[in-house]
Amino acid sequence: MTRPASSLQVDHTKPSWRFRVLGILPLIFFLAQGVHYWRIGQLGHMFWMCNIGNLLLAVGLFLGQPIPIRVAALWVIPGLVVWFLYVVMPYGVFLTSMLAHIGGLIVAMIALQRVRVDARAWMYALGWYFIVQLLSRFLTPVEFNVNLAQTVQAGWEHTFTSYWKFWLVSTLLVAAGLWALGKAFSILWPAPLTDNQPAAKDPEPGLRL
Repeated sequence: MTRPASSLQVDHTKPSWRFRVLGILPLIFFLAQGVHYWRIGQLGHMFWMCNIGNLLLAVGLFLGQPIPIRVAALWVIPGLVVWFLYVVMPYGVFLTSMLAHIGGLIVAMIALQRVRVDARAWMYALGWYFIVQLLSRFLTPVEFNVNLAQTVQAGWEHTFTSYWKFWLVSTLLVAAGLWALGKAFSILWPAPLTDNQPAAKDPEPGLRL
């Protein structure tokens, strides 16, 4: 008996396990950084956007959800720049830090070209920044100044007479940078017009790992 053509089609309602299992990598990167900072008594540094972003990326991949993947991916590039300027140049490179930033970037780009990027991605990324920055202000030591949540960045004290002026300017710069990255990625990997399904459920073959 011949089955109807529709029943022979692949069931795209089930998330791709290969897409989800990719989340193991950023989770390993996050945990490795956690072990490093725990050993030196500086766990507060885990709240930096580049570090916590690996956890967000892992969650997005495990759940097959585009929004957290896009948010994490938009943050890996500014995180990479900050890491290079303020960690690599003055202190050098260590393994877990390299995995978190270079490894996280590679996984994020692989995932991003499959979930694509819509016009709202940068707004979600900015909202995530506000949440993590607020948590950083209350949960991390002042001297760490994680995500610039506590004080004016060292070297800019003479330019800004108060922290809130510094915060306003830096937030506007962050918003502009995220918008530019979101725009660039949406041109490179535009999202489908209907984009309400989890990444791993997308019916387009190009979105399946």
